[in-house]
Amino acid sequence: MWIILKAIIIAIVEGVTEFLPISSTGHMILVGDLIKFNGTDFAKMYEVVIQLGAILAVVVLYWNKIKDMIVSFFKWEKRGIKFWVNLIIATIPAMVLGLTLDDLIDEYLFNTKTVVVGFIVGGILLIVIENNFRKKSKGFNAVRNLDDISYGQAFKVGVFQCLAMWPGMSRSASTIMGGWIAGLSTPVAAEFSFFLAIPVMVGASGLKLFKYNYSTMVTNQWISLGVGFVVAFLTALLVVDRFIAFLKKKPMRIFAIYRLIAAVVLAGLMFASVIK
Repeated sequence: MWIILKAIIIAIVEGVTEFLPISSTGHMILVGDLIKFNGTDFAKMYEVVIQLGAILAVVVLYWNKIKDMIVSFFKWEKRGIKFWVNLIIATIPAMVLGLTLDDLIDEYLFNTKTVVVGFIVGGILLIVIENNFRKKSKGFNAVRNLDDISYGQAFKVGVFQCLAMWPGMSRSASTIMGGWIAGLSTPVAAEFSFFLAIPVMVGASGLKLFKYNYSTMVTNQWISLGVGFVVAFLTALLVVDRFIAFLKKKPMRIFAIYRLIAAVVLAGLMFASVIK
């Protein structure tokens, strides 16, 4: 039961943090370190599977939009073609970098020290870019509809998404910052980030799941996997809608401040040898 309880804790962390600009990977590394649910091949594979649960929440919440764009694409309509081409364009930078550096990232960047650095750098970038570009994203020329995103803007978002390969940076924060710089309004940048998460995370997860040896798993691990997937899905389902509602009214500075405070606390815990 203890491993199942740990799995539920990690799944809740994933569901809450996946689409917030605070880094789900960073938080799972840190919480996993605190509750001793890390380091093993199963723990690494488990984190990948529950990320797919969180992604499923986006598919469910935005299913009408996804279905509409699928139908539009097969009718060979401009809006449907443009939507899917934009996702492909925005996916390419991370796909190329991920395929090239995946093993090196897993070996050298998945630790508490790099998460602390990611929290600090990401927090500072969030404040600087929001201060300089969010006002422009509210301007007359800002993109306020997903259908109006240009191919060039999609590529800029995709390039910024590559920052998320550093644990602690946050895929959500990176893509939203890229959206601001590209001229997207905050809600559109966030929604595009959600849609972009589907191919990027399914592809990245599939790559890692393919490498895992499932023959070594025991019953409680299979149970943990199933429970964790469901918990991550349900938690993310609750968070995504509320996050979009928040972004329509409030700045993201509060998340940047949280990141910086978290980095200081984590650095203190590392210095005290509470975590490694």
